[in-house]
Amino acid sequence: MNAGPAPLLQVDALEVSIESVKLLDGVSLELQPGDILGLVGASGSGKSMTALAIMQLLPRHAQVRGNIRLRGEALDAKSEAELCRIRGRDIGIVFQEPMTALNPLMRIGEQVAETVRLHRGTSASESMRVARAALARVGLEADAESLRRYPHELSGGGRQRVAIAMAVVLEPAVLIADEPTTALDVSTQAQVLALLQDLVRTTGMALIMVTHDMAVIGATTTRVAVMHEGRIVERGATAQILHRPQHAYAKALLAAAYLQPKWHAPPRAQAPPAAPAILEAVRIVREYPRRRRSLWSAPPPLRAVDGVSLSIRTGETVGLIGETGSGKSSLLRVILALDRPQSGEIRLLGDGFTTARGASLRRLRRSIQVVFQDPYSSFDPQWTVERVVAEPFHLFDVEPGDADRRRKVALALERVGLSAADARRYPHEFSGGQRQRIAIARALITEPAVIAFDEAVSALDLLVRAQILALLTELNASLGLSILFVSHDLAVVRSIADRVYVMYRGRIVEEGPAQGVFGSPRDAYTAALIAAAPGLA
Repeated sequence: MNAGPAPLLQVDALEVSIESVKLLDGVSLELQPGDILGLVGASGSGKSMTALAIMQLLPRHAQVRGNIRLRGEALDAKSEAELCRIRGRDIGIVFQEPMTALNPLMRIGEQVAETVRLHRGTSASESMRVARAALARVGLEADAESLRRYPHELSGGGRQRVAIAMAVVLEPAVLIADEPTTALDVSTQAQVLALLQDLVRTTGMALIMVTHDMAVIGATTTRVAVMHEGRIVERGATAQILHRPQHAYAKALLAAAYLQPKWHAPPRAQAPPAAPAILEAVRIVREYPRRRRSLWSAPPPLRAVDGVSLSIRTGETVGLIGETGSGKSSLLRVILALDRPQSGEIRLLGDGFTTARGASLRRLRRSIQVVFQDPYSSFDPQWTVERVVAEPFHLFDVEPGDADRRRKVALALERVGLSAADARRYPHEFSGGQRQRIAIARALITEPAVIAFDEAVSALDLLVRAQILALLTELNASLGLSILFVSHDLAVVRSIADRVYVMYRGRIVEEGPAQGVFGSPRDAYTAALIAAAPGLA
């Protein structure tokens, strides 16, 4: 009996420990040319640690056992100089957030060309020619003007394409994509996934797709390995894992992935259609000046929000969806009275929010709060959780005394599933999901009428996301809280929203009950958006 071909990449019994804490425990993987392996699991399961181990980028004090072989050669036996030649040339990696992986001071053409020049020793002109071809291959314009752009001048999808171009410009044998679509809207996500699949098909490279998104796994991979607490607990063909998982943890991941509308919330009285709106945006226009290209002509301003009207009733959850650049964030800033519109107004509790000043403005700000995508960036890391949660008390004319403040903070923490004792800890001592609960507690502390959630669960793994969405549904039901949920994740919005607004190029192109919008979209753009979302079409 003839043995099969030798694996292109082989990971055998890999163990990684840091300060006596075992992070990977007996991880084994094999890839052949053309394979697309999905590596899935919750945050902390060991997915990214496995990717870093393959790249030989673990911390110096990590203790490592096991073998990692590329084309039969042991990578752990290579010197750092040899590994520097292998990284990029033979193994490439695309990180989750390209802005942190790209040099903000270098033009995109130079960054891709540098990879070519360092590995091949080619001239500057030849390196730029190869870079231009790589950028064109990933769908970016490769003319002289485009090559001279900086990373901040590109959209999130554009930056991700640059990162992919850098990773594949030398056509490596193995490409690792670590959460490459988490922060992307569904249309850009579909383009990036199609690009990665096309690169595998045309170059024969092997791809490891590291993600917590089971819909992405189903759309792109051929095999799946499920990780939990540093171990691979189940592996097999993608269809088998998605439809017939055997391990309890794999089953839990799949259950969290298939979101159920309204999370089986307790029965509650829905706001009748004739109920007055608690929040209204009326014909909002928000414009931004464009960069001058000459001293003699000023281009017309960019109209990011173009006559948008939106309303939310008491106890209602409203979703606002659209691609990057559709105007969602600009509209949200106006709704929160952080930006002033060129025209239109925001009404909150029947009063004009846009024009309010002084004590009236503070009173209205207490009635609307916001939870951001990354709570850690909105916390002062030197503050205790008590001080973080109590921060909005500055909006009150008379702030509560020490005892009353501690009592209110404890109640808010307990409402979101944390304990009163957590108030004495610091944000860095909590997981991502727990920090998001702290952010929700801070939003609840003023007893607002409306809370806006801005991509609040997009960076969370499936199980934590399910917990946060279940919490929001419970708060919505028990407190009569109105929620504005701004997101590019259609599956999440479908699962939690009563009504949905779809935004495109600064305008609302469709609005209606969530079931109707997702089940029978009337607008062609909405239909295209739903079709682009894995698992929704």
